[in-house]
Amino acid sequence: MRADHTAAPGTTGGRPGNDRLAAVLRPVRAGNGFEEALEQILQIVRLGLVPDGERLPAERELAERLGISRVMLREVLKVLAEQGLVISRRGRYGGTFVQHPQPPAPDADTPENPPGVVAAPEGVDVRDTLRFREVLETGAAELCASRGLEKSEAAQLRAALDATRNAALADYRRGDTLFHLTLVELAGSPTLTAQYAAVRAKVNDLLGRIPLLVRNLEHAQRQHAELVEAVLAGDPERARTVSREHCAGTAALLRGFLA
Repeated sequence: MRADHTAAPGTTGGRPGNDRLAAVLRPVRAGNGFEEALEQILQIVRLGLVPDGERLPAERELAERLGISRVMLREVLKVLAEQGLVISRRGRYGGTFVQHPQPPAPDADTPENPPGVVAAPEGVDVRDTLRFREVLETGAAELCASRGLEKSEAAQLRAALDATRNAALADYRRGDTLFHLTLVELAGSPTLTAQYAAVRAKVNDLLGRIPLLVRNLEHAQRQHAELVEAVLAGDPERARTVSREHCAGTAALLRGFLA
């Protein structure tokens, strides 16, 4: 008897070779699993790899291919559902289906601004902005940890961290900005601070165009705490590593949501 090799929804005949999702889906890095998984599934939607109305691979398969737990995957899918990009259905023929939202106004959905994607500010090179931000922040973190902070400076950094913990959701990004700006200022270079302030303004413009995700903010808070701990412990290598990982998480979210 000939076996039935009917392709599962979201594929074109099975793995490897004919799987149209293989170009996007890959195991995420442990440090930013939520953000990178969200980025990859957003890319699937944006690229039309799973057409409108078709089903994504089953949760078990998606979680396996992304290298994350099914709990984390469900958090990612919940965000996408809240953005109107997928819908879950129960039953024998259920699953998670791609759903392109209706544009709020005529001509709002264009090839330049596909469903579920927010346009980046005109004239802003998103990748260049994020790379420059990473260079400045990781450098500042390493400098602070290398030279060591005075008692008053350490208290200032801790206070900035505490302010982000206590910030209301709507005011979180302001507290986040002040935390990072404080760290850069403590590196002791006015030129570095000026350059960072300029690039941070661009980053904030980008962040203001995407939704606030509680799961991401909780993750960012843990990274903030690890960063402060590394700086105060005088561990420049760890401070740089944590800072780079933190920047990479933000970059993954922005790449996912922004055109």
